[in-house]
Amino acid sequence: MPRPKVFITRKIADSGIQLLKKTCDVRIYPQNQPIPRQELLRGVKWCDALLPLLTERIDKEVLDANPKLKIVANYAVGFDNIDVTSATSKSIPVTNTPGVLEDAVAEHTFALLFAISKHLVEADRFTRRGKYKSWEPLLFLGPQLKGKVLGIVGLGRIGSSVAEKARAMGMQVTYTDVQRNPAFEKKFQARFVSKEVLLKTADFVSLHVPLLPATRHLIGAKELRMMKKTAYLINTSRGPVVDERALVRALQKKMIAGAGLDVYEFEPKLAPGLNKLPNVILTPHTASATLEARQAMSVIAAKNILAVLRGKKAPHAVNPEVYKKR
Repeated sequence: MPRPKVFITRKIADSGIQLLKKTCDVRIYPQNQPIPRQELLRGVKWCDALLPLLTERIDKEVLDANPKLKIVANYAVGFDNIDVTSATSKSIPVTNTPGVLEDAVAEHTFALLFAISKHLVEADRFTRRGKYKSWEPLLFLGPQLKGKVLGIVGLGRIGSSVAEKARAMGMQVTYTDVQRNPAFEKKFQARFVSKEVLLKTADFVSLHVPLLPATRHLIGAKELRMMKKTAYLINTSRGPVVDERALVRALQKKMIAGAGLDVYEFEPKLAPGLNKLPNVILTPHTASATLEARQAMSVIAAKNILAVLRGKKAPHAVNPEVYKKR
């Protein structure tokens, strides 16, 4: 009996790959760059299971390329790069890698928060260039975190992890979401508020929502005007949640104190002028880049594939309705 075939669109952490290789033939696009469209289509036509990254657009054309495709196992928690509706219509399970990124992304959220509010990048460059001549009482002043208000937009697992770390540092927590979470409020002494109240009162606004039609440009010119001039915006969710051009204008005019971004609206491109601003910290979509998280993502994606290839339900299907169609 031939071994099932798995196509991976780029080299990922090795744990999951080794798991797949025990029972499957595995091909990996060898270049360390987003796979060209024709290579993607060629790989899809060959395989039984597709393991893409969030950089790949898995649309109807890709899904139509192989009528025998059994699963699309995304190497990410988000899945806005996949046409889930088309996959569901073809009875193809789409899976993600939940439950392993919370701490990694929450830690990176605070890395950005610290870096921008404490002027760490500016201070490092200042020191390296030999400009540090003596201690100065007003040099690189920034806010103290203890007692400040952290406003969390989107209370999923990552938002909850951010809240936990904020409380450990003595910060106050407010949050907004589609529904209240009394247990969360009690555990972290958090306060549920509207988006408008959160923006007007928070010293730090941290975004943790999925990319949906309702969340695209959730933060635009109007919302940025609501924020305090001393406030900071942190985005480790998805780039299009923020109107990036509006953010550039707000930072240029110092409508807010600064921003820390790990994701971008037109990724990997930046909005014009963003990389010239001194009051923004930019990282290349690396919020989940811990050894532990990336290995765990690899294993979860592999286990989703193996379950489907063995005729079982995928443990982390984002479209479980596919099983009702069978």
